[in-house]
Amino acid sequence: MNRLQSELNRLFRPVPDAAATGAEHAAGGLLDAQGRVRAMRLGLAQTADWRELSLVWRGVQLDLGLPAPAIAVSGLEAIELWFSLAQPVAVAQAQAFLEALRQRYLPELALRRISVWPASVVTTDSGELLPPQQRKSEQWSAFVAPDLAPVFAETPWLDIPPSEEGQADLLRSLSAIKPAEFEAAMSLLYPEPTASAASNADSAGPQSSPALPPGNLNAKQFLLKVMNDEAAPLALRIEAAKALLPYTEGLSGPQSVR
Repeated sequence: MNRLQSELNRLFRPVPDAAATGAEHAAGGLLDAQGRVRAMRLGLAQTADWRELSLVWRGVQLDLGLPAPAIAVSGLEAIELWFSLAQPVAVAQAQAFLEALRQRYLPELALRRISVWPASVVTTDSGELLPPQQRKSEQWSAFVAPDLAPVFAETPWLDIPPSEEGQADLLRSLSAIKPAEFEAAMSLLYPEPTASAASNADSAGPQSSPALPPGNLNAKQFLLKVMNDEAAPLALRIEAAKALLPYTEGLSGPQSVR
């Protein structure tokens, strides 16, 4: 296993099964055996304007206290941020995080310009490709340094294969988001409403933004809240319900996604 594969594994791929070989781990997808993810991607296309996406890159560090995400050109039409989690989370939690970032930092952008992974439909073979990859003839995806990101607005790709050593060096400087950091960020993105705010929200009817729980809840509680929150997007509620399947025994209270 070379240095680049080691860095991709460290940041984005599932923790390998004890029986898996290094080659099998390097070739694997981004979902673990329980359908959880350590990698999250937020991309911006049409055009791949770093000035807009840099609002997210800076905001997650300054406002949320998170490590800097990796920056990549997609090899097709987008510039991307790749977030790394030290511990895997359910797809619904990852989707809720990315949606909150979109609403906070890119609320005015057309949805067609934004792409995320994990998306609303995620399978074991989701087709998600970590950079670097050849996407078309003379078009490579690659991780890039922040000071070079603006250069790729019109052509978000490299014309030649990127150096594996250079890619590894870029990734080596990055850190994964620790569980406590992720929970704290979710608490800031989805703060617990005060009693008066909750009363006002009830009288005002359904809101456009999901009233998701704070980050200090455990995964099961978080997913239950998302699944039963009628203000949350239906796609998120469905993903939360699927992620709760291992916990179905002993659940009580309302559990249907309406």
